[in-house]
Amino acid sequence: MRVVVIGSGIVGAGAAYHLTRRGAAVTVVDAGCQGGATRAGAGIVCPWVDHPEDDDWYRLTREGARAYPALVEELGEDIGYAKVGALLVAEDPVDLEPVRALLRRRHAAAPEMGDVVDVDTPTELFPPLSDGLSALLVPGAARVDGCSVRDALLRAAMAGGAQVRTGVATLTPDGRVLLYQAEESTQWSPAVAAAAPAEGEPASWRQAAPLSAAPAAAAPASPEALRLTGEGVPVEADMVIVAAGAWTGEVCRPLGVELPVFPRRGQILHATMEGVDTAWWPIILPRTGPYLLGFPDSRVVVGATVEDVGFSPRVTMGGLDEVIEAGLRVAPGLFNATVTETRVGLRPVYAPGRALIGPLTDRVIVATGLSAYGLTAGPFTGEVAAALALGETPPLDIAPYAPPR
Repeated sequence: MRVVVIGSGIVGAGAAYHLTRRGAAVTVVDAGCQGGATRAGAGIVCPWVDHPEDDDWYRLTREGARAYPALVEELGEDIGYAKVGALLVAEDPVDLEPVRALLRRRHAAAPEMGDVVDVDTPTELFPPLSDGLSALLVPGAARVDGCSVRDALLRAAMAGGAQVRTGVATLTPDGRVLLYQAEESTQWSPAVAAAAPAEGEPASWRQAAPLSAAPAAAAPASPEALRLTGEGVPVEADMVIVAAGAWTGEVCRPLGVELPVFPRRGQILHATMEGVDTAWWPIILPRTGPYLLGFPDSRVVVGATVEDVGFSPRVTMGGLDEVIEAGLRVAPGLFNATVTETRVGLRPVYAPGRALIGPLTDRVIVATGLSAYGLTAGPFTGEVAAALALGETPPLDIAPYAPPR
């Protein structure tokens, strides 16, 4: 079985990994677009606090989190995964009661979350926090380094025979793949404006409302506008998996389908606290942003903005101001931390609400729309897509996520 995977983010890398483990001949194609979501993800794996009114969304993220320990063992290398726990914090303890009830309701079917307990002095676990915060500890929550996961999956896939090629993959109306090389100065950005979120989109513990901003102008993405050089080179495939993140709709347009997948920008900040061991600090999840989490090397991550601004992967003064101001409000002890890096990513969002996973045609599978939960459910979503491409029964009922046909 020859399978082409379009996109080398965490979903595409996960698909390539699981395909090669099942003996498929895999080619991964990536256009190298600026703004890929995987690199900018914080790395929070704590699905139990989100999607209180959407069991299908929750089921996907829960299974994604549940699959990580086995994946870590299979890969056999450090991908930044550690069960550090999550502190849900609020100034008023009353604000913790809804999420406490949600966790209590979900615990029997997800005992891996651990026993949720009150924490009287959260500053003992995360010293920079503001005094006086009330907190619940979810001990099963984990953090992971998204880039490390993606790279480890791709390395393992390549060790299994997969090829990784750089270029712009386009589809023909019958689902064949053509590979073009674009001029280095050209960035690939679909000529589609940001779509509006679905009405009644359920609120989640850590997913704030988008900022009010007009969609940014986007460059066209046709082969002519891209100034693609030469003729498209056919890439032989029996099946194709499109895991191109926010660009998935543009990739699939030649099939005659319009997928309302749009980008939601997130700006995130990395800081260091010299001489401080932050490796085992818990994730901090306030009722409304920002989240904070520690990594080795005295690193703390603070983020992220939630902006519907089209295909505009830029770090902005306003975005950084929002992240810093909100971060210091929750953790004033970070005031003297050194800002070492800023990142920006375009989360892929499927306008109807939840993820988009399933067959578009007899040859093409789509897997995208994980929004802010890509690092939680990405490798598992890749496994689902791989099973579909190989004609196997996937490890999850895809009916709630399948595209209309």
